[in-house]
Amino acid sequence: MSSYLTSVIKQFEYYKMLGEKSFAQLPDEGLFLQFGEDNNSIAIIVRHLSGNMLSRFTDFLTTDGEKPWRNRDEEFEPWTGSREDLYGLWNKGWNCLLTTLAGLQETDLEKIVYIRNEGHTVTEAINRQLAHYAYHVGQIVFAAKLIRGQDWQSLSIPRNGSGLYNEKKFNTDQSVRHFTDEWLEKGVKDE
Repeated sequence: MSSYLTSVIKQFEYYKMLGEKSFAQLPDEGLFLQFGEDNNSIAIIVRHLSGNMLSRFTDFLTTDGEKPWRNRDEEFEPWTGSREDLYGLWNKGWNCLLTTLAGLQETDLEKIVYIRNEGHTVTEAINRQLAHYAYHVGQIVFAAKLIRGQDWQSLSIPRNGSGLYNEKKFNTDQSVRHFTDEWLEKGVKDE
C-alpha cells in the first residue's frame, strides 16, 4: 500500500476516533439535541456522514459517488433513535469507507472517478472527502463540548497544558514515528 493511502487511512481513523470519544461523553439525549430549528444535532450529522460515505465509497472506482438511491435531503431531517441506531449508522459508513480504501492500490490513485458527474482523480476524491468528514467531525466535537460544558474531557492537549505536554515530548528521544499513530493510540492531538 502506498504511503499516501496508509497516511490517509490513519487520518480517517483519527477523525472516527474523535467522533466516538465525543459520543462517549454524552448522555443519549445529547446525541439528538438540536440548538435551534435550523441547526443539526449530532445524530443528524452522523446520518449525513453515513449517507455520504456509503454513496461515495460504494463501487468507488466504477460508479458516480452520488448514488441514485441516496436521499441527501432526508439526512438532514430531525431524527431520533437510540444510541445503538446512531452507532449502527456511524459504523456502516466508516466500514464502507475504510474497506474501500484498504482495497485500493497505488496504481488506482490517478484513475478518474466521478462525484455528481464531475471527474476527480482518486487522490482528489479522497482528499475532498477527508476535508468534508473532518469538517463534520469538528461540528460533532464542538456540539458535544457545548452540551457537556465544564464536564467536557479534552480530546487534545487541555487548556493551559501545552507547557507540560511539550516538556514531556522534548524530554524523550526524537522519533520519526508517524504522528497519527500516537493520536490513535492515546487520542491526543499535537496542536
